[in-house]
Amino acid sequence: MTKLSVNINKIATLRNARGGDFPNVVKAAVDFQNYGAQGITVHPRPDERHIRYSDVADLKKVITTEFNIEGNPIPKFIDLVLKNKPDQVTLVPDAIDAITSNAGWDTIKNQSFLKEIVTEFKRNGIRTSIFMDTDAKLIEAAAKTGTDRIELYTEAYADNYHKNREEAVKPYVESAVLAGELGLGLNAGHDLNLENIQYFNSKIKGMLEVSIGHALIVESLYYGMQNVVNMYLEKLK
Repeated sequence: MTKLSVNINKIATLRNARGGDFPNVVKAAVDFQNYGAQGITVHPRPDERHIRYSDVADLKKVITTEFNIEGNPIPKFIDLVLKNKPDQVTLVPDAIDAITSNAGWDTIKNQSFLKEIVTEFKRNGIRTSIFMDTDAKLIEAAAKTGTDRIELYTEAYADNYHKNREEAVKPYVESAVLAGELGLGLNAGHDLNLENIQYFNSKIKGMLEVSIGHALIVESLYYGMQNVVNMYLEKLK
């Protein structure tokens, strides 16, 4: 079964909109775990517009499943990860002012840099994953960094799902096969939701984990957090 990691950034966005500490991100993480989520993901950004750096230390104390920290490995982010030692770190090349992640790494151009970062995290016992597009050459270059996993950036699949889902998923199927041949673990995330995830999961062999935030939180407004987690778990079987 593909594991579900819930990204709680949007819980923090809601909290920050009014100030104070409601909703509480630590309680949300605990609740999602209790409802069946197999991991919690956060993506702190330098402006702390949603998850704050201080949230990470608080979350580390209560996460009993799997803790995944995403982000661009600038020095401040590297220090945060090494201090809190999550189960997994996902390297994402987002610009400081990016609203959300919008591209995978150029692992050819950045191979030396990524290899250095991956080596440091793995030396500290932290599993590494690199956020990737479906370009075969880039996936091959990612393998050369020593990363444990890649996370396929699934926005293109989500955008084209209603037009032609067979064609939309095809490059991801090919990427999954290549990743397996290269000995890379496979994660996926971005714009996956209750409508499109079951088909994606059925076609991608060997997928270990999906990280879902925005859609899951929005869907929870209609169905409730516990119901939504259970709905995802059912579709990921």
